[in-house]
Amino acid sequence: MKLQELKGKLDRGETVVLVDVRTPQEHAGGHIPGSILLPVSEVADRAGTVLKDKEAEILVYCASGARSARAARVLAGMGYTRVTNLGSIRNWPLLSSAAHH
Repeated sequence: MKLQELKGKLDRGETVVLVDVRTPQEHAGGHIPGSILLPVSEVADRAGTVLKDKEAEILVYCASGARSARAARVLAGMGYTRVTNLGSIRNWPLLSSAAHH
């Protein structure tokens, strides 16, 4: 899925679960509005409590795509059925900083 497709889904009000698997510091520096911070190092331990619906459309992202690919594999292995690796969000046009909230 391309970032433009995601933006279209969000603009249409479609329900997707956005998961930022970067560090808290990276997330604070800018993230897709509405995303859930779940660092890749915590996915296996915390996904069950943070992501309750295993059939929800879950989109994972990071800075380059490597961590989100790893997180997507872990989530799929845990039984999540609709996981997509968005990859890098460097080109996401609407990053929001925690300082703006």
